[in-house]
Amino acid sequence: MARQRVPEGPAPDPAVQRLRIRYAKRGRLRFTSSRDFQRALERALRRAGVPTAFSAGFHPHPKISYANAAATGAASEAEYVEIQVTTRLDPAAVRAALDAALPPGLDVLAVVEAGPRSLADVLEASEWRLDFAGLAGPVLRDAVDRLLARDRVEVTRMTKSGPRTFDVRAALVRAAVEQPPPVASGVSDDPSATTPGVDCAILRMVVRHTTPAVRPDDILTALRDIAGLQPVRPPLVTRLAQGPFDTATAGVADPLAADENADGA
Repeated sequence: MARQRVPEGPAPDPAVQRLRIRYAKRGRLRFTSSRDFQRALERALRRAGVPTAFSAGFHPHPKISYANAAATGAASEAEYVEIQVTTRLDPAAVRAALDAALPPGLDVLAVVEAGPRSLADVLEASEWRLDFAGLAGPVLRDAVDRLLARDRVEVTRMTKSGPRTFDVRAALVRAAVEQPPPVASGVSDDPSATTPGVDCAILRMVVRHTTPAVRPDDILTALRDIAGLQPVRPPLVTRLAQGPFDTATAGVADPLAADENADGA
């Protein structure tokens, strides 16, 4: 019988703490892929001196868990990742060090010590904002009303295993069309603000996390199929929040709130 090869050297230091991180993808950094962010985070952890725990074996890798990342091209104010460390750390200090080590546009918003539930278990829904430049509000509102009036709307998406058809209506729990405020000077801190006479409409929606995941582009496909909606250009997509689904408000709760309350108890 062949002898099993045993890795040389000491065993890695055990993890003693799990930290959950909320970060944003803003500006041009919304075009970073999930793999781009993973490489950037691993470099930032080394640069910030965070004692990250590693797996054992011949190919040790940092103990980092990623969950439900937004697609390349989508901005986000609510991305989450969890790391394991070999020394107990002050979450606030980790937040500041990581934010300084990451490039502008990948901004660390909060770090808390993880609670008992897994990160994947608490991310149940997302709130999205889609900004349609060059599209009149009534046109978008009519298309959204048609979608909400349906009990079932199927779309087909190409996956790695081939085309897959699924219902998007069941995952869409709330949708509303807004008009951005006009700005007479044409200059505003609000990126959605428009000059008078320029059409722009905003769709805000809450989508439950399902299998397969219903993405904003799936909703756009449904709006095109049932209402003929054809924006002059793709909308700017931003995830505003993701976390536990709040049945009372049909909204999204903060997934770090329970962990922060536990830390303060």
